[in-house]
Amino acid sequence: MKLGAIRKLLSVDIETLQKAEEDLAEERTLSIEVEGDDEGEKLTHIFGAIWIKEQVASGAMDEKSALRAFTQKVRNSIS
Repeated sequence: MKLGAIRKLLSVDIETLQKAEEDLAEERTLSIEVEGDDEGEKLTHIFGAIWIKEQVASGAMDEKSALRAFTQKVRNSIS
């Protein structure tokens, strides 16, 4: 997971991110550029951007806090 890759995706609207998630799952060519070494990492970046945007849109937290919370969720899932 690369934070810079997630940050870049935060400028993309949520509908486009959801389409990219679907395209990746269906092994179709992505309509946006998503950084990552493999499909799993790209999917993590897309999931992260979607989750962060949802948190910000709901007013639950600001972007910086949401990014920090997402990285913590990923770390907890790994350990």
